[in-house]
Amino acid sequence: MKAIRTDRPGARIDTDAGVPHRRGKIVPETEQLSFDDLGLPLHDATFLVVDVETTGEKPGLHSLTEIGAVKVRGGTVIGEFGSLVNPGVPIPAFITRLTGITTGMVATAPSLGEVLVSFIEFVGGDPDLIFVAHNAPFDMGQLRGAASALGLAFPNRKVIDTVKLSRRVFMKDEVPNHKLSTLARFVNATISPSHRALDDARATVDVLHAILGRLGSLGVTHVDDLMVAHSRVPGKRRMKARLADDLPAGPGVYQFIGPNDEVLYIGTSSNVYKRVRSYFTAAEKRKRIGEMVDLATRVDAIPTHTVLEAQILEIRLIRDIQPPYNRRSKPRSRYWVTLTDEHHPRLSITNVATFGELGNILGPFNRKRHALGAGELIAGYSGIRTCTQILPAVPARISGCHLAEFGACSAPCVTGRVQEDSLTKVRTVLHGDLDDLYEATLEKMQHLASAERFESATDQRERLYGTVGGAVAQAKYVPLIHAGRIIAAAPAERPDSWEVIVVDYGVFNTSAIITSVAGIHAFADHYDAEHPLPPAPDRPFDHTSTDELGCLNAWLWRDGTRIVRVSNPEALSVPVNHAQKINLPIIPGLDPAMWEV
Repeated sequence: MKAIRTDRPGARIDTDAGVPHRRGKIVPETEQLSFDDLGLPLHDATFLVVDVETTGEKPGLHSLTEIGAVKVRGGTVIGEFGSLVNPGVPIPAFITRLTGITTGMVATAPSLGEVLVSFIEFVGGDPDLIFVAHNAPFDMGQLRGAASALGLAFPNRKVIDTVKLSRRVFMKDEVPNHKLSTLARFVNATISPSHRALDDARATVDVLHAILGRLGSLGVTHVDDLMVAHSRVPGKRRMKARLADDLPAGPGVYQFIGPNDEVLYIGTSSNVYKRVRSYFTAAEKRKRIGEMVDLATRVDAIPTHTVLEAQILEIRLIRDIQPPYNRRSKPRSRYWVTLTDEHHPRLSITNVATFGELGNILGPFNRKRHALGAGELIAGYSGIRTCTQILPAVPARISGCHLAEFGACSAPCVTGRVQEDSLTKVRTVLHGDLDDLYEATLEKMQHLASAERFESATDQRERLYGTVGGAVAQAKYVPLIHAGRIIAAAPAERPDSWEVIVVDYGVFNTSAIITSVAGIHAFADHYDAEHPLPPAPDRPFDHTSTDELGCLNAWLWRDGTRIVRVSNPEALSVPVNHAQKINLPIIPGLDPAMWEV
């Protein structure tokens, strides 16, 4: 399949009274990628290479005997720290033989508290500083443990382990092992490790620089790359990171393209460049996606100006293209529970919902069995007839069926009387008020459990979860359709800017970035004048999807969003007794998310 080049759903406005662009007519201008967008380059990063010597005890008040550290940036040493530490206990003989540090040497050394406070000051306040150590879990664990024992806050920074990195860049035929002394000899370090903290830290600096030199040829040029470089990634895949080089650093949709120009995978991100680069590192753990990345020959991007716009475009592209590596390729089915239009109504399952019916039918459900289960639960609760034949207004039968004999149906086929009480209960539920149904079902579940009819109780529980899921979907999605046109604004990431969106009958139309409150209203006036609201679609769900409606619902009801204009304000109000307020009990082994639409 050929890659589809789809224009974004809307365009951006930067001026106060900007003019909205028609969908698909304008491709947004893209900003040139800056180094800030790529992350912190390794040559600008500050590394603090640290080494400690200990008494052999576990991390705490009496473990450290020496701390050494070297601060480097761009290959240049910009500071060193070294100090013996009085551990307050004698140093074992085997430690002295290893390090040369004796109890007498540390007798007049500063206390642990004095040295740690000085070391933390040496670390400084740079949040981007990176700790480096050879066997980092040991050295960093000792430092953190000592600080914790003293009640000191130890700086929280990224940590790099040169042992792990060396295993990725130095082959077995180059070095027999990955000890610091072995690596220092191999890279011709200026100082040989001596089991003294500062000397070992200096040797580790040379090892680090040799490692970074090799990683550079694999596309590891920034700190974000380095943080995952120690994990095993095929060299061929890591080299493909160049496919991200020309991608935008803002929000948008990206498409991995295969060797036959087919779309393999579609995704979205607030920073397309960074997200795509992550696919070529160890941060990507999914085997199936790794297979896709290995097949890809290029990555195309469609820039957008809001994350929401990118999410909507992603949903539409996946639906239209159905890429093989997207799990959401298969279109979702939709079902509703409704009443039939006849003299003696009954419950029915439909996959078509008209504009006028929405709100009076329960759903949408994403699985037919959930809709059927909801119908069975509602029928059992209300007592409405469950037979499927059309009943005449004048009874044609003398006796009812077995359901009437067992008292499960009021037999309108015999009496001719409309089941008004049952219909009232059903209509209440179809409008989303599940209070009475919920209480009645819980009572029935308890009765069944008391009678040790656990399987029947479980069936009731699953039907209840499905019914609540359909009612919640109704509350989330139907108001967006019945509201007509919604123009809403939310604070943008850029200071003093607003994201503005336009939605017609639950369909995302366009978005913009506005730089003033006055500009928002000017945009709304201009858009309404240029694009009058069309008549409501007869079958709204033919034009949108539950995925798209879900994105819109989440965006509209997040903190900070303002409804600027809406055609039918009453549609956005939700009754206080609606099913959204129901908190379903958490049951071990049962995932309520499976009923979400």
